[in-house]
Amino acid sequence: MGILHDDVVVVRQSENEGEPSVITVNCPDKTGLGCDLCRILLFLGLTIIRGDVSTDGKWCYIVFWVVPKPSIRWDTCKWGLLKKRLVETCPSCSSAYGISYYPSERHSPKPPDVFLLKLFCYDRKGLLHDLTTVFCNLELNIKKVKVSTTPDGTVMNLFFVTDTRELLHTKKRQEEMYEALEDVMQADMMSCNIEKVGPEIAACCKASPSLPSAIIDDIFPLGDVQGAPKCITSNNVSVTMDNSLSTAHTLVQIVCQDHKGLLYDIMRTLKDYNIQISYGRFYMKQRRKCEIDLFIMQADGKKVVDPSKQHALSLRLQMELLQPLRVAVMSRGPDTELLVTNPVELSSKGWPLVFHDITLALKMLNTCIFSAEIGRHMIGDQEWEVYRVLLDEGASLCIPRRKVEVGVWKLLMGWE
Repeated sequence: MGILHDDVVVVRQSENEGEPSVITVNCPDKTGLGCDLCRILLFLGLTIIRGDVSTDGKWCYIVFWVVPKPSIRWDTCKWGLLKKRLVETCPSCSSAYGISYYPSERHSPKPPDVFLLKLFCYDRKGLLHDLTTVFCNLELNIKKVKVSTTPDGTVMNLFFVTDTRELLHTKKRQEEMYEALEDVMQADMMSCNIEKVGPEIAACCKASPSLPSAIIDDIFPLGDVQGAPKCITSNNVSVTMDNSLSTAHTLVQIVCQDHKGLLYDIMRTLKDYNIQISYGRFYMKQRRKCEIDLFIMQADGKKVVDPSKQHALSLRLQMELLQPLRVAVMSRGPDTELLVTNPVELSSKGWPLVFHDITLALKMLNTCIFSAEIGRHMIGDQEWEVYRVLLDEGASLCIPRRKVEVGVWKLLMGWE
């Protein structure tokens, strides 16, 4: 007999303010499941303060202790949505009856439909943040954006979006989006139109190698992704690997400073290396210090004993935790440009809500946006999501560039 569908994900909400809620996942295992679950929690605005993972390679049991961001209101509907998204991510529970422990990998899932939203409106401070907040609340993912301001103070916004609910092709869903935008924009909105784009236009949202070399040099010195970054980094990160404590697993011990999405960054790195976690424990100590113990093995069921593989994995983890995102403010002639980049998983997923947090940070800094663009580019052998934001010339003269850089970095890292 298998477990009941409702028992796949159990959410126990905290009874007292300030205490964590507990999320339990009990389902068939698959490589990268922890990464996928952590990304959903990050997308919905939950911070993981403790986690336990245990699996025998076929079945897994995961427990997360989470707290919501203070700025997000969590009600019964929100918790229900969280449970639904987590259940959808878990492998089919029909495997509990012995049919299959793993979902079929022979057929790649159909990529989501891409829609182009054209929004013409009057400009005002915080405009882009208000729009991205609407998209987040509606579970619309921004794949690409191009925003430009005209001399008369109007703005043309082009958003390429996908719908997590896969309903944006319906009239009801589009009307829901229009109403949400009107509530925020009110008299500032001049026109709004949405249409499904063809595959040739949707392909523009995929990675492109065409990125100016000056930008690559600003973010990656000498064009070397492995090089020491010019941008802000987190505090020291310690990664040690030990094969002496287990006959079947390699122990990875990580000590680092906490940041938003920390567990997701670790999980996505292991997922990209096709590493399986048999047992893991994550806990946060005082002053944002985190300790993570992971017993891992390769896809072939063996320990990581090759010194070169150990070094590569250790170095990659250190890089991802020191600088999960890269932030820099650069001069572009008379203009000032904010650059933010984050690595993309092999499954083509990047950090969620990056553009939302960028626009929020600039709004808090009272800095206006003249134009913005999101694109995906291959830099070295890694795909990166690149956010280019041209700051309003007047605002850029009022606020020191370093303050903008640090302010955006802190908000993205969850240190606001």
